[in-house]
Amino acid sequence: MSSTRPIRALLRGLEVLHVLNRHNGATVSEVAGEIDLPRTTTYRILETLCVAGYAYRAASDERYRLTIMVRGLSDGFDDEAWITLVAREYMYALCHELIWPCAIATLSGNTMLVRQTTDHRSPLAVEKRGPGFRVEILGSAAGLCYLAFCPKEQRDTLLEILARSKDEVSAPARNKKLIYETLVEARKRGFALWHRRRRVSDETSVAVPIVVADRLLAVLTMRFASTAVSEQEAIERFVPRLQNTAQDIAAEFLRQHQRDPIESPLKRDE
Repeated sequence: MSSTRPIRALLRGLEVLHVLNRHNGATVSEVAGEIDLPRTTTYRILETLCVAGYAYRAASDERYRLTIMVRGLSDGFDDEAWITLVAREYMYALCHELIWPCAIATLSGNTMLVRQTTDHRSPLAVEKRGPGFRVEILGSAAGLCYLAFCPKEQRDTLLEILARSKDEVSAPARNKKLIYETLVEARKRGFALWHRRRRVSDETSVAVPIVVADRLLAVLTMRFASTAVSEQEAIERFVPRLQNTAQDIAAEFLRQHQRDPIESPLKRDE
């Protein structure tokens, strides 16, 4: 397969953007020194960014700073996509340790959208699932976990929508008392469980929330054969590791956001 040579000028421009992002303004000499470029080349790149509207040179101190236009570069990349990238290596490590497949899912309309899975790395994944796979909110551990930990207003709205649905899977939403008891129990325990009957063998899923700065972004799930692992064993063995991994993902997400605030859209809607 032939490869395309990268455009060096573009790569250098991106390097300059990263330097300006890390500092509260920088001179030509400071930028040139940090990325090891000639001063004249650095000056041309900085001026090009100014012409494009992504940077400006302050007359008071001759330092270059980024403009608000840079935030537009991340508009098409939401928090859910961002946290998926952050979570990938943590999920791989978890799958390597526990063998059973795990996944990260987010709310998408009135279903849960699987963003990333380790099915391709797990020899115990009978039914291979990939990114883009959808599961019902009231027919999955991921959906129950999301409902249990999302804000009350969002939960009430979702349950109202599901209650009006004619799908059999959404029928529990019509019994408000029972569904709220289920969600309260899941929130109290810190995880949600779901059992699914399959032709080959019954399957159980367990899900924990990924919360960043008091905001629910996604859920981390693991599924396993009910005949191979009992519910109690799963709670004792899997839940603590899932919760630790979810916390690690949230902490890494927050670290990256604090380090590169322009690249991460965490506070876009605040």
